[in-house]
Amino acid sequence: MTRVNNKVAEITKTALIAALYVVLTVTFIPLSYGPIQFRLSEMLNAMVVFNKRYIWGVTLGCLIANLWSSMGPVDMIFGTLQTLVMTWLSWYVGKFFKSLPAKLGATIIICTLMSWAVALELHLVSEAPFWMTYLTVGIGEFVVVLIGDIVVWLINEKVDLSR
Repeated sequence: MTRVNNKVAEITKTALIAALYVVLTVTFIPLSYGPIQFRLSEMLNAMVVFNKRYIWGVTLGCLIANLWSSMGPVDMIFGTLQTLVMTWLSWYVGKFFKSLPAKLGATIIICTLMSWAVALELHLVSEAPFWMTYLTVGIGEFVVVLIGDIVVWLINEKVDLSR
């Protein structure tokens, strides 16, 4: 019975993160899509350093949130794959650090650098200039993941996010 309860708890936590990602993205649609982005839901990327389950919650949330993207199926496929790779890399690289600040710092760097995929997608679909878009999306990603690191760190002080 405990095993079933643990599985239900895992699925519930994943679904809650996905739902939170969708709400944060869709509530702020003007900031969430396009060549200048400040997608607040990306703050949740920081959670992956605590538990691999958050990779799936953030990725599922991204897939659902991209239903509202003006790029439609392209964003649903490539934006979601980029999120999956970015969060997995953040989790994987985080395993090599002992300190939480180092893990969270690595997440900021990885997420910011991975913004190239969004810039490329916008360049190919919307003809947005690649380097300028990489810069603007990267700055937005840096800021929201930095904020997310701080928020997630503070939450983890009260609630063990690794469980």
